[in-house]
Amino acid sequence: MLDNNLRTMIDDVKGGRMDRRAFVKRMIAVGLTAPMANQLLAIGGVAMAQSPNPYKPTKRGGGGPLKVLWWQGPTLLNPHFATGTKDQDGSRIFYEPLASWDVDGHLNPILAAEIPSIQNGGLAADAKSVTWKLKPGVKWHDGKPFTADDVVFNWEYATDPATAAVSSATYADMTVEKVDDLTIRIVFKKPTPFWANAFVGGYGCIIPKHLFAEYKGSKSREAPTNLKPVGTGPYKFVEFKPGDLIRGEINQDYHMANRPSFDTIEMKGGGDAVSAARAVIQTGEYDFAWNIQVEDEVLLRLEKGGKGKTLYAVGGDIEFIAINFTDPNTEIDGERSSIKTKHPILSDPKVRQALAMLVDRESVKKVIYGRAGRVTANYLNGPEEFVSKNTRWEFNIEKAAALLEEAGWKAGSDGIREKDGKKLKLLYQTSINGPRQKTQAIVKQACQKAGIDVELKSVVASVFFSSDVANPDTYSKFYADIEMFQIPMTQPDPALHMRRYLSRNVATKENKWQGQNFPRWVNKDFDAAIDAADTETDPLKRADLYIKCNDLMWQDTVVIPVMHRLAVEACSNTLRPALSGWANQTDNLQDWYREA
Repeated sequence: MLDNNLRTMIDDVKGGRMDRRAFVKRMIAVGLTAPMANQLLAIGGVAMAQSPNPYKPTKRGGGGPLKVLWWQGPTLLNPHFATGTKDQDGSRIFYEPLASWDVDGHLNPILAAEIPSIQNGGLAADAKSVTWKLKPGVKWHDGKPFTADDVVFNWEYATDPATAAVSSATYADMTVEKVDDLTIRIVFKKPTPFWANAFVGGYGCIIPKHLFAEYKGSKSREAPTNLKPVGTGPYKFVEFKPGDLIRGEINQDYHMANRPSFDTIEMKGGGDAVSAARAVIQTGEYDFAWNIQVEDEVLLRLEKGGKGKTLYAVGGDIEFIAINFTDPNTEIDGERSSIKTKHPILSDPKVRQALAMLVDRESVKKVIYGRAGRVTANYLNGPEEFVSKNTRWEFNIEKAAALLEEAGWKAGSDGIREKDGKKLKLLYQTSINGPRQKTQAIVKQACQKAGIDVELKSVVASVFFSSDVANPDTYSKFYADIEMFQIPMTQPDPALHMRRYLSRNVATKENKWQGQNFPRWVNKDFDAAIDAADTETDPLKRADLYIKCNDLMWQDTVVIPVMHRLAVEACSNTLRPALSGWANQTDNLQDWYREA
């Protein structure tokens, strides 16, 4: 239940005695964020707001080509198999969800006619169902009508275990029913306060039933449309070279007026973040570059060129080092890093704690991230009401060495610690880009001083984040002891971000390594708290549950947070992209335009 004062304020908004803006300001004053304040209003029965749209073009097309750089090139174009952001972003050019998150954390209708609320009958008062009305007249790129049958099919497709969809957790514990051709109802097994998950954002993109029906289940990877998308989005498919190039052309039948502005889109993949930043900011060869994970001093130099700039968006993205709780060097039933094994070194919590003390976050921020980084001990870094104040971090080589001593690892003649005749050696992998290799070097240097031999491995980003089940070097297979990368938080709610570490989501050979719990960490208290948060309708109690989950991860050193990262993009001086810290960069692509 909401506390009495909060409930009174919500009732005042409903009754017109307080406007929404005043309510949001009061919530911000007590430490909440605008997205959470609006979620409180939604839970309390006040229709969700939408931010004013700054889109200026008064006609469709005429904006010429849009050229964007994704230095991790997409490798497939089915959103249900998108294990990495790059594949979600590539898919999103062509496929759309019912709604997406705007810059202020509000829901923006895409394929939906309106955002569900208690006022319009879309939200059930008991939080057990939500009814979506679909926008009429929407067509797939091949001219077929978009209907409720497509939405229901996506739920069936994602929840079929044989499909092995990465989106399966998004659609679990619910039933999706067709009410009529333009209405669907989602019925939850339990009260579900964060109902805006299924069919929303990157994992919510909808594929056409008429082209995928015969490929549901075990044949899911054989669908030709996995690589040749037919969606409802602002651009129609022209060409795809996995890892290299996506080309699209304007959808003249797009369902939003005067959109899109651009006549064509080209998403170029490959290369690295530095060259991508240079191609936008300095040379002007491209209009936009994604995820500019580049040392801040380099960006400051490039920005003096005048043709482009960097843009920053605050969300909950976290750069971290993950710990492998299983043995990457022992194979059981054809599977390494099997949940049936335990890591011979990192199963000891003292060793994990020592590693956490060997990450010099302040140096990483100063030398690498600058404006784009905030030091943190938390995996969950936003919205503010979900951020734990119970954690702390410390860089201390001496204390780390003492912990290793307590764990029985004694320094050998070469300075490397040993135990039972085995050297303390770890394989530390990440994707190839400058900041990550520099972070590896900083961590390795500290580890060496503490007596840990660290072998560094850098994998081409398109390989590291690949969805290819035959690829041995993906982060989800995790054939290393520790690994580092970023997981974006693509919605202003922790549900999806935290749910990945549920025991039932472990990445295995059986689920084609599509399970999102890649550290293979199992904790019953975490599972129970996540499951409780999924049904807790009191927003304050729900926030406490997610803080508990973050603290459990910190106490068990499941991941070592390196940096709370702001989203950094490179943009030409004339481009006006619609970006949100709570969404993928292409989630609102229909609203991008160029200003003279």
